[in-house]
Amino acid sequence: MTTGCKTTTVFLTILCALLLTILGLTQEWPPWAWATLAVLVVAVPAAAFKIAVMRRGSVPVDVEEQRTAVPIERREQRVSNVAVPSQWADYDFLFSATVRWYPLDAPGDGPVVSPAGLAVEAVLDRARALTERREPGRASLVQHELSGALGTMRPDRTGHLQVMAEGVTLTLREHDQERLNKLAEVRKDKAVWEHQRKYEQSKREYLGEDVLKDTGSAVVWWLAKNDDHVEKTVADLGLLAQLTSAANDTDVPPRLRDLIPQPQSERPDLKAMDAPPASFEREPTAADHFEAFLAGMGFTDGDVRRGMLAKQIAEIIKTQDRNETAEELLRRFDPPASYAPDDDATDDTAPGL
Repeated sequence: MTTGCKTTTVFLTILCALLLTILGLTQEWPPWAWATLAVLVVAVPAAAFKIAVMRRGSVPVDVEEQRTAVPIERREQRVSNVAVPSQWADYDFLFSATVRWYPLDAPGDGPVVSPAGLAVEAVLDRARALTERREPGRASLVQHELSGALGTMRPDRTGHLQVMAEGVTLTLREHDQERLNKLAEVRKDKAVWEHQRKYEQSKREYLGEDVLKDTGSAVVWWLAKNDDHVEKTVADLGLLAQLTSAANDTDVPPRLRDLIPQPQSERPDLKAMDAPPASFEREPTAADHFEAFLAGMGFTDGDVRRGMLAKQIAEIIKTQDRNETAEELLRRFDPPASYAPDDDATDDTAPGL
């Protein structure tokens, strides 16, 4: 801009000098007039130039810098699918983001650095410090945490740059995600199974240690189950005594034996009353009492409820370390499906044989 003003001033000075010279020749000026004219021709343009410069001021520094500016340095770098550790070994996150930075004032004698490399390293260090404390099953949540943690400009370890990251994404490899889904399903199934097992165990303890602890407890339980129908409870005293004895692998108390209903097949034959004492039957076992209980409840042969009830009572008996009695109940009332005895075969454990 200063050079242009100077050129304009010189041009105007020459033009004015020519015009005044022509005017002086035509008017035949005296010699002193020509000396005054020379002074004016030189002084007036110089003064005008100085006034113009003072009014316009000095040239802005930015304009001078723009004339000599170097190309703008690129200050962002995209990184994609970089493996960063999670809290679980061998389950790495895949990290992607746009890294941005700007340089800080560095000493003139400092080393030459790669800004992109330093910036990417700084972002990955900050990301790794967070992801290695997070479980891989929460990738979407950790992604938002990283977006907040990396969204602030911070200096790198060398102090040459301020660094941040934008557009953060965090995922898992497809096969790792499938494994995590399977593990989650197994944990859920296991939790359900544990609850079922505890429920069954609690039910067995309730029946064995509370309801069927003795005949009195069974009577109270049965009375509550039948809505305080005393008559029905009294009618079932024999059955409850048998059930309690079978659950505890003991004999029915003598004071309650008269209350036990006798199946038709086990009622004594009047003709055999005169038989000698040696021909009387053996002492009934817990399985015999249980069979009488089933008959009294109306659970006849072929009724699936016989096997179901036998299984439940056998489980309770096993908790009392009476495994032989439990096995006898299962063999007698819940035989394997492959076992099909002949119609003419007799059961050695049945009473009366």
